[in-house]
Amino acid sequence: METLQFRFEQGSRPLAGMAQLVGVVGSGNLEVLIEPASLGGACEIEVRTAAVGFGATWQAVMTDFHERWGLADARICINDMGATPAVVSLRLDQAAETLTGGTP
Repeated sequence: METLQFRFEQGSRPLAGMAQLVGVVGSGNLEVLIEPASLGGACEIEVRTAAVGFGATWQAVMTDFHERWGLADARICINDMGATPAVVSLRLDQAAETLTGGTP
């Protein structure tokens, strides 16, 4: 298992006042949890993955997600057992849409 940490400063969509926790499990190999957190406008993402050595790919997927959604004051936890980048993006979008009630 590998744990990766990402932090994006100054999101444009604050989660203050949103639901306490949103989770998406649409397939057996990936879980996405998003919760509001006081992070000074930042978005923190922790990825726990069984696919060791794909840090650059995860960085690209997380950067793309943050550019689309711009979540602020959000903590995201991803538990991965080998999902493809496309599935990760889909599940992140589903969780963010459920939490915000909107689209990117």
